[in-house]
Amino acid sequence: MVTLGASTHSGTRAGMVASTRSWESTLVRALDLTASIVALIVLALPLAVIALLIRMTSSGPALFQQQRVGLGGQVFTMYKFRTMRTGVGDEMLREMIAAELRGEDTSSNGSYKLDSDPRVTGIGVFLRKTSLDELPQLINVVFGDMALVGPRPCLEWEAEMFPAEFRPRFSVRPGLTGLWQISGRSNMSTLEMLHLDLSYVRQRGLRTDLGILLRTIPSMLADDTAR
Repeated sequence: MVTLGASTHSGTRAGMVASTRSWESTLVRALDLTASIVALIVLALPLAVIALLIRMTSSGPALFQQQRVGLGGQVFTMYKFRTMRTGVGDEMLREMIAAELRGEDTSSNGSYKLDSDPRVTGIGVFLRKTSLDELPQLINVVFGDMALVGPRPCLEWEAEMFPAEFRPRFSVRPGLTGLWQISGRSNMSTLEMLHLDLSYVRQRGLRTDLGILLRTIPSMLADDTAR
């Protein structure tokens, strides 16, 4: 009888938690959708200017499209402003990520990004440092492929490299910003980023997301390691 009572109590509590989580998820999605649409309207002119500058300073499209891994391991097309020259490969990045997952220190001058990446254009350096290249991902948020807050949307080959212990990061939508971005981004290794992803998954909710959003811009302005 005690066991039955405990089970009933546990079941009721689990149901309440699930109901709260569902309510919060609906509210967070509504916030994501509304904020993204408003941001795209307000930023329409700056986005157009950035696109024009990219086209004027290097050959190729202004918008870069790439396959990324999202919720449940589903692949989607992510949008960014193009910061690299067209036709370049990612062999150096693959080697660096693989080394970091082996526990090797690949940092250079306090940053875990590729040092003086020859693939990046002049305007691309500025866009990356200010994270303006990420703004087109607001379109992905509107489409429902991404959220305003969540783990960084990873490449398919990155997802294949990640150890099994980090699979829970795919139980939520990837985000435009997240714990990684407000914790130093470029001065954190891939393994450190993955552990932050798991931390976010465990504590995610409306309060957590709002806190991360409020800290995003100040963190980016204070970050001098971004590349």
